[in-house]
Amino acid sequence: MRILVVNDDGIASEGIKRLAKCAVKFGEVWVVAPASQCSAMSQRITVRGEIEVRKVAYSVPDVKAYSVGGTPADCVKIALNYLMPEKPDIVFSGINEGYNAGMDILYSGTVGAAVEALSNGIPAIAFSSEMNGIYDVVDEYIESVTKELLEQPLPSNALWNVNFPGCSLDEFKGILKDRIPAQHQFYMDNYIKVDKTDDSFILESGGLPVSEAKEGTDIHAVLNRYISIGIIRNGVIEV
Repeated sequence: MRILVVNDDGIASEGIKRLAKCAVKFGEVWVVAPASQCSAMSQRITVRGEIEVRKVAYSVPDVKAYSVGGTPADCVKIALNYLMPEKPDIVFSGINEGYNAGMDILYSGTVGAAVEALSNGIPAIAFSSEMNGIYDVVDEYIESVTKELLEQPLPSNALWNVNFPGCSLDEFKGILKDRIPAQHQFYMDNYIKVDKTDDSFILESGGLPVSEAKEGTDIHAVLNRYISIGIIRNGVIEV
């Protein structure tokens, strides 16, 4: 299996290193990721200016790695058209630092890269975890979860969306499948307005409040310390 690994947090992020380590157990791996942080870019592409593509040494053995001075979707396009000699069998996107659940899916660069894969006829899995640097559940379950999903093909307009809770294995409760996106955001807009003397103002981040969600949704699953597995569909792509 030929696997393209992308993300939106940048090629140096901890999450993509873990995903690459998992991917090499399933086949030949290419890592093509943004040179810098590109969260919340959705499926944005670069249409003006230059994009620098640089081959980099990587901490995971037997992985070809490139940094791209562009967006997550740019990374998929460049990998397919300029780097990989053959089209990948699947794209792994992540592991994002922060849940991609609920309405935040619409903004996610992680999901945007996965949808770009679908746009090119390539299956994809988006992986995310809680934004707290705790990877206990990821490390224990990502290989088995990935293996199971690889054995369950989806329609050409759909991708897998996997969210891992950031907790210890003692707190972890299990895996919930067929989770639907909650109909609100997990990371809500929350700014503190600071007025200036020239009639302008500054918005300073006030933190990311956590909301409750209905049972059966992705946010409900991760808040209650389950792995959430669900499907994201793109209505533009034909089945």
